Amino acid sequence: MAIPPQLFRALENLRDQAKDAVWALSSCLCQQTPKIKINGRTFQVLKVLGEGGFSFVYLAQDEHSGRQFALKKIRCPTGSQGVKEAMREVEAYRRFKHPNIIRILDSAVVQDPEGDGQIVYLFLPLYKRGNLQDAINANVVNGRHFPEQDMVRLFRGTCLAVRAMHEYRPTTPRSAVKTGAALGTGKSNAQPDHDDDVDERFPQAEGDSEGGYSYDGPSAVNVPLVTRHRPEEDGDVVFDGDEEGEGGEGQGKPALEIVPYAHRDLKPGNIMIADDAKTPILMDFGSTMKARVHIENRSQALLQQDIAAEQSTMAYRAPELFDVKTGQTLDEKVDIWSLGCTLFALAYSHSPFENTQTTEQGGSIAMAVLNAQYKHPQSAYSQGFRDLIDSMLKVNPAERPDINQVIRMTDRVLQSLA
Repeated sequence: MAIPPQLFRALENLRDQAKDAVWALSSCLCQQTPKIKINGRTFQVLKVLGEGGFSFVYLAQDEHSGRQFALKKIRCPTGSQGVKEAMREVEAYRRFKHPNIIRILDSAVVQDPEGDGQIVYLFLPLYKRGNLQDAINANVVNGRHFPEQDMVRLFRGTCLAVRAMHEYRPTTPRSAVKTGAALGTGKSNAQPDHDDDVDERFPQAEGDSEGGYSYDGPSAVNVPLVTRHRPEEDGDVVFDGDEEGEGGEGQGKPALEIVPYAHRDLKPGNIMIADDAKTPILMDFGSTMKARVHIENRSQALLQQDIAAEQSTMAYRAPELFDVKTGQTLDEKVDIWSLGCTLFALAYSHSPFENTQTTEQGGSIAMAVLNAQYKHPQSAYSQGFRDLIDSMLKVNPAERPDINQVIRMTDRVLQSLA
């Protein structure tokens, strides 16, 4: 009997997770720090930071410079096709440039020493304060809550990152393409400055629970770890319109029409906290895709439901992704719903649809979402704050505000708290 593809991928994933777990355990028992060598550099793997559907994330340190990174390790047992899928996330990291969006530092593709496939490594900045889900968990343990003003400021920064995606403008393609040596391969990658040849959907593992690590995603020119990436070297727009760093047309380069992208997995676990404890950093673009998808038939509707089930965390997933209808157009409003869920979680330590009925009494999160069944717990938060959340949690996407309206409402809440 043939094994269904989804079951086969799940078995492959369990096998790879077991390998990494054994490796991590053996390194602890032997009281030695495991090391990896990439393109002549040696990195010490200090500890596991988290794991997602198909990856492990490690704290890694460059032996020569002492610099530390968050290192994502993606196994690609299917060879070149798996690498292509994994590198899509790299392309998404490169596409959006904003102070509230994480920047990839480097990437590498190497042969898997324990199998026939390959491994993709992504080097990302290390944020020692963790993510907003970590902060929520700490609040629960310590019986605390975010001060309303601090929480709204963190939310506003997250909205600025989302606006950079919803209002993305690719620049005019240049005749020349950049080349860069692919770490660990010795090959040169040519990279066009437009998205025409990029798949509209970014396959990824099932939406993960709390760690904020989802991995798969587009080909990219690598940026050396020792060189700070300069946006003006790329063909993409740089958002530098105001003091927050968002909005502009892009360093004097002609910009095309807006091509909205949706993150599709916004949640506290995918928002890091910068070292200043004030700046939110949006991460995990494995689920990112062009926002506007017109559904022409039932087959396309089911495909979009399957993609959402694999990529978007259920308790933060928009209702239109649970029940995709023929004739509708999915758009960036899916992120507005997720932002509403995220702000609710910051305030009350859980998604509006993770309540006693759905988590303890056998209720359905999907049904709660489809009917917007939630209520605010008793709190000292302002009415304006509650109204902000409620405005985003509308079942009909057309009734939700767009990202600029969300930012304006957020500013009004902040002004009322000043």
